[in-house]
Amino acid sequence: MITSPVFSGKRYAVLGLARSGMTAAESLLASGAQVTAWDTREEPRRLLEGRADLADPAVIDLTGYAGVVVSPGVPLNSHPIAAHAARFGVPVIGDIELFALARPNLPAHRVVAITGTNGKSTTTALVHHVLQSAALPVRMGGNIGLPVLGQNPLGPGGIYVLELSSYQIDLTHSLEAEVAVLLNLTPDHLDRYDGFSGYAASKARLFAMQRPDQIAVFGSGDAKTLAIAQREAQLRGRDKVRTVDGKDLIGLQPGWPSLQGPHNLQNAAAAVAIAEALGLSEGQWRPALASFRGLPHRMERVAEAGGVMYINDSKATNPASTAPALAAFPPHPDRRIHWIVGGLPKGDRLDECAPWFGNVAAAYTIGDAGPMYADLLSPYMAVSRSEMMCDAIQQARAAARPGDVVLLSPACASFDQFRDYEARGDAFRQIVHALIEDDRAALAAVCRPGETS
Repeated sequence: MITSPVFSGKRYAVLGLARSGMTAAESLLASGAQVTAWDTREEPRRLLEGRADLADPAVIDLTGYAGVVVSPGVPLNSHPIAAHAARFGVPVIGDIELFALARPNLPAHRVVAITGTNGKSTTTALVHHVLQSAALPVRMGGNIGLPVLGQNPLGPGGIYVLELSSYQIDLTHSLEAEVAVLLNLTPDHLDRYDGFSGYAASKARLFAMQRPDQIAVFGSGDAKTLAIAQREAQLRGRDKVRTVDGKDLIGLQPGWPSLQGPHNLQNAAAAVAIAEALGLSEGQWRPALASFRGLPHRMERVAEAGGVMYINDSKATNPASTAPALAAFPPHPDRRIHWIVGGLPKGDRLDECAPWFGNVAAAYTIGDAGPMYADLLSPYMAVSRSEMMCDAIQQARAAARPGDVVLLSPACASFDQFRDYEARGDAFRQIVHALIEDDRAALAAVCRPGETS
């Protein structure tokens, strides 16, 4: 666990005791801080009984507190904690800001911070893999894996690779990342921001926290990202700003089994730019791209049976994230996509996916968005109004022929039928294996009523 004397004797409140919040509370307590903690659930509160005061920071007197640590899931634009803390002049922060404050007391190290609407998990995991393959001491955290404060600190020369959501950036004020990365920007989380521009401004704050001599890397696929890149180039000089598109890597991509598709070409290009900014050579990063095995729920190859490939892309929770998955399988006489799509929609359109409709043989619509998407897609492809995941997979399997791909890439949130995108992806994996193995008991367990658990 990362601790720091900078917290000793100070008072902090922690609101939300899920993984990052509980880890923050434990780190503060181990550092000698006085902690007031709260969660609406009794179970996590009980874990801190006798060690922390239990009270809701949104209603107590915050005089003398050094900060209120909130979960990234707390909506600052609507939750009362923001206004309440402001009355006392107390900053609202997250666990990444605690890490930033602890950095001066850690052994000499560097930080890579990666954000973007799509691709940040894959790119973060890829950079972690590249650095590990080069035998460098590295930790991965933030919006992926274990909370960074819960991991053992690295020795001298270590590198922390952090995936950061816009919510986490909103709660961070002093993270000077040696390398900061913005992959792309498409409209997302607009219920938390003043339109798309407000969302983009949140992402851009990552670079405002950097020093002028630190490196910034940008994808080149959209106008908003390029505008931020151009502004940063004017502020700090073009030698500190790198824009990547991956065109120079196209010839290598066939050798990367888990990095197919145009979106992964840019993810790989960003990873290469990061690696080179950290001093790695082509001889170090090139074999690592080929050995990377990808992430669960992100273009994950679940199985191949009867010549049909089953791919779990459950982490594609918006149309812009699904579009690259459809683009990864261009039309071929011996390959068709059977696309499982739907869930809790984030809008009423699939415009980002439309250029790739020609790659799809049939769509199988599920969840709350199912009827709407069925109507939208029926002019372009065959559609089965499947409603439930289990039915969609069975229908797709029956229609698929050797060479085809059954692709779960929902373009929607999961909360209508599943706890989260991971539970949705796990269900897909379990159903596919049960069907392939003809395990009727396992199939019954996951399909009825497992889908909605």
